[in-house]
Amino acid sequence: MGQAASSSSSFCTALASADVSGKVEVGSNTRWRVGGCGGGGDGDMTLWLPDECLAAVFGKLSCHERNTCSLVCRRWRAVDSKSRQRLVLLARSEAWPFLPALLCRFSSVSVLSLKCSRKIVSIDDQALARIPTLLASLKKLKLKGCIDVTDDGLHAFSLHRPPLLTKLSFASCGFGAGGLVSVISNCPSLQDLTLKRLRKLDAQNVPLSFDRRHRLERLCIKDLHNARLFIPLLAAAKSLKALIVCRSSGNWDPLLESLQQGGETGSVTEIQMENVQMGDPGLVAIAAACPDLEVLYLSRASDCTDDGVSAVANSCRKLRKLHIDAWSRFGSRTIGDDGILSIATRCANLQEVVLMGIPATIGSFNVLASNCPALERMAICNTDTVGDSELAFIAAKFTALKKLCIKNCPISDTGVKSVGEGCPSLVKLKVKRCRGVTKASVCQLKLQRGSVVVSIDAGSMIFEGEGMAMAEEETGNAGGDGGGGAEGDVGERTRGRRNNRRRSTSTSTTSTNVVCSSRGALLLRSKFENALSLNRRSSSSSIHAPR
Repeated sequence: MGQAASSSSSFCTALASADVSGKVEVGSNTRWRVGGCGGGGDGDMTLWLPDECLAAVFGKLSCHERNTCSLVCRRWRAVDSKSRQRLVLLARSEAWPFLPALLCRFSSVSVLSLKCSRKIVSIDDQALARIPTLLASLKKLKLKGCIDVTDDGLHAFSLHRPPLLTKLSFASCGFGAGGLVSVISNCPSLQDLTLKRLRKLDAQNVPLSFDRRHRLERLCIKDLHNARLFIPLLAAAKSLKALIVCRSSGNWDPLLESLQQGGETGSVTEIQMENVQMGDPGLVAIAAACPDLEVLYLSRASDCTDDGVSAVANSCRKLRKLHIDAWSRFGSRTIGDDGILSIATRCANLQEVVLMGIPATIGSFNVLASNCPALERMAICNTDTVGDSELAFIAAKFTALKKLCIKNCPISDTGVKSVGEGCPSLVKLKVKRCRGVTKASVCQLKLQRGSVVVSIDAGSMIFEGEGMAMAEEETGNAGGDGGGGAEGDVGERTRGRRNNRRRSTSTSTTSTNVVCSSRGALLLRSKFENALSLNRRSSSSSIHAPR
């Protein structure tokens, strides 16, 4: 038990939350489990736990904690081996001799992830080909950085025809089109395929050709740079439901047009296009091939305009989620208020709308409010046309709205106040990069609508420490107005110390702003705070230094 001391607290917490009965029957004897984990009573209380209950406890622990618990005794090791469903391994070449024994130990694993750095020699074709024989329950497989796996390895893997394999993810691997075609054709249950940074696939310039239809339902393509290679893949799709393309160069309009050559018309319900070259012909193809489209995500699609969005609105009447991040090259025409107006007019089932960089107006908001009664989530970002008046209109008209996000818009405390007075169904409000919003309006909103979760990004507010000092000063002033005697003297001394502290730091803090709450901004914030603390220490040391 001493080897698992680091995970004893987590084990006891999981044991307390697991569904374990306190009465254990062993043969004709009935005993009650007393005490905690491994303490007092009859010694090791886990000996009375059935293997199923112990496995339920292990299921609530992290991977590292499970590894530690498996070192406790043979029984714990056996229970962990039989009940573990996910396994992540470093796929270095030197691990290959131990891989068969390791996979035989965890024979119940259904999700396997093999990762390796591209600068290190990874496992080879022989190791990959043995995985289906060792893991009969494998459902999901992810390969990352396995540059030594070639088309021959994928072909040998697919010949085993793993019956339960439904999801494959390949990132930064060394195979090309031939291996992918073998896997897609020979895995009968494969439904989800993710391809990311396959440099050899781009270099070979060989299309993914198929002799018969495949059963892929979700295809995700990221960081690949030859769009035409995937045209035969989409044309052979029998029941594709989701297509996701991110950060991939090439003209993607012909690929979307190939959807009309694919399987059943209307099978695609979700399309996401992010940072790709795509224009109105692609949107027209989506409108023609996907009448049952429910989710449309367009982020920085370079050549899309209101005409393409209007074509989608005319055909895709079942649209539930719409995300548009408008962007144009060299100031050319892009998606504007007219496109949003056409969507609002024809898509009455909208539940979520995200508009970024779109000059939306009260006119389009009015149509959204009247024609889309089920709209529950809305985000408006990076536009100068949405101010306090538009926000007040949203608060008054969108009665079903539950989540609202306003980012980088010219709103002020007046707009936040109107949200507090309207939006009766609102449960969460997020405001980011809106420099006109102060903490006073936020506090007032929290008092007025206590059930609403308010998330404010201090776009034009100074650091929290300074803001807290200001709040404390206001509280002290409020308390000092009605006080007297000793309490008044204490208040005066306290205020004097605060004023001195504020004067000593005002020159360095009043101009420091937190721009956003992203990871980079938090890093900058920590750097600024460290610099301020160093500045304060140097200032104090210079004041007290002997002259």
